[in-house]
Amino acid sequence: MSQEINLPRRRFFGAAAATLAATQLGLIGVAEAETATAKPTRLPAVKPGAHTSFGPLKQIDAGVLNIGYAEAGLVGAPAVILLHGWPYDIHSYVDVAPLLAAAGYRVIVPYLRGYGTTRFLATDTVRNGQQAALATDIIALMDALKIEKAIVAGYDWGARTADIMAVLWPERVKGLVSVSGYLIGSVKANEQPLPPKAELAWWYQFYFATERGQLGYDKYRRDFAKLIWQLASPKWHFDDATFERSATAFDNPDHVAITIHNYRWRIGLANGEPKYDDLEAKLAAMPPIAVPTITLEGDANGAPHPEPAAYANKFSGKYTHRTLTGGIGHNLPQEAPQAFAQAVVDVDRL
Repeated sequence: MSQEINLPRRRFFGAAAATLAATQLGLIGVAEAETATAKPTRLPAVKPGAHTSFGPLKQIDAGVLNIGYAEAGLVGAPAVILLHGWPYDIHSYVDVAPLLAAAGYRVIVPYLRGYGTTRFLATDTVRNGQQAALATDIIALMDALKIEKAIVAGYDWGARTADIMAVLWPERVKGLVSVSGYLIGSVKANEQPLPPKAELAWWYQFYFATERGQLGYDKYRRDFAKLIWQLASPKWHFDDATFERSATAFDNPDHVAITIHNYRWRIGLANGEPKYDDLEAKLAAMPPIAVPTITLEGDANGAPHPEPAAYANKFSGKYTHRTLTGGIGHNLPQEAPQAFAQAVVDVDRL
């Protein structure tokens, strides 16, 4: 009996080690195709920052975009889509992706609109950053990749996008991992003022409401992003190389326009597109999420975020929450990759 238990474990850890090594050599996908098999109960530990590259990226036309994305694992394996936030990029998942690929998943990590190698297909398309537009992009990506159903996981903009997908297209979402829980917003709800301390945390939202703010963000993209990283993750001591790997994503020609529109739209200073009105009306009702969900929070998250108790009743299906200790901040998947990847594996079993 001990052989029946230990042999699969040896196979898994051997597969994981091979995949991690392949990733470091820029060979992710090759090792995964040869070694990724059954999903383990517990994932091996990985040191944050152990990986620095996904290897060559891919591009695909999807909806109004040509989307750049990293991919790991077997094409026919159960799909996981990992969504980054602002002002971050796909490197938030550079340690998460190989863990999940070794565990038997097909992992897709796309650049959101306005980031990295993702581009609009038409020059006259509205550079729209509203929440429904971003979620529609990922559904279009799933359609383009012929992925019928996926586990969707994210933080910040990515968590909001994943939450929206789970509400509007639950048949496409097998499970949800959402950092900071239920982040679906409403322009109407955002008309109501918050207490001064909460408003202070949103200082950049008000800065972006001005022409000076738009010009300042455009001129000082890297300085601005680094400041947000430091404020949002005060105990994450990232180095310059780690920051620069992500900062190149902000050179996207639409990055400033998407960022500014996103924050102005939230507080009613910019219009959305009429084609999303029906979707936004559904979201404004703050509907519950019924798909299996694990929410995560870091104990040192310095970004604006709700307390877990405030959103627990927004998840009507199988649900659990985990708060990570040890100084974990806003960029949770990059700061605690093993815990984030483990949540993805676990939500698959809820």
